[in-house]
Amino acid sequence: MAETYDPRRTAVLLVDPYNDFISEGGKLWPRLEPVAKKVGLLDNLRSVVTSAREAGIQVVFVPHRRWEPGDYETWAHPNPTQRNIKERHTFARGSWGGEFHPDFQPQAGDVVVHEHWAQSGFANTDLDFQLKQHGITHAVVVGVLANTCIESTGRFAMELGYHVTLVRDATAAFLPEMMNAAHELNGPTYAHAIVATGELVTAFEEARS
Repeated sequence: MAETYDPRRTAVLLVDPYNDFISEGGKLWPRLEPVAKKVGLLDNLRSVVTSAREAGIQVVFVPHRRWEPGDYETWAHPNPTQRNIKERHTFARGSWGGEFHPDFQPQAGDVVVHEHWAQSGFANTDLDFQLKQHGITHAVVVGVLANTCIESTGRFAMELGYHVTLVRDATAAFLPEMMNAAHELNGPTYAHAIVATGELVTAFEEARS
């Protein structure tokens, strides 16, 4: 792979690793499960995060807003996802579904940014500020969903001047068609690199040596 990742300048953005998304019993897991299992989502996320930490690469948690009573009730323009969250109480604060998957818990040195209300991890959060304070120029965006929060966060990162990497099998979506759109149609219009987990881990290992 031609891309190189300086550990001092690279961050892995782990987007929305909630139980409701990626754990058995989660509210959205039944919709995500077929694609997630096909691509090996959980194992690949573990590999990316573990290899990043071993290489000294910054890990940044980019969480969605945890639902609370009253959210979106008086909003003028809640989007379809927000309307669904209001009905289903997805990622409810204080609930198991609103906790991070047990394999993806913040560790010392990780950054957990402010929760995003919609799809971009940058809009109305401190993500850009945190990345700049840590000297980050390269953002590797993983987690869920490929065609919503991953794409929106990646696009926003590109607009702000970051080098953006997408990882085909360290993300998932509700349908294969959504994955295809995220990586074959839309991703090439903004991402600087679209790679597989194995390629990325090798690049991280090379960055250590």
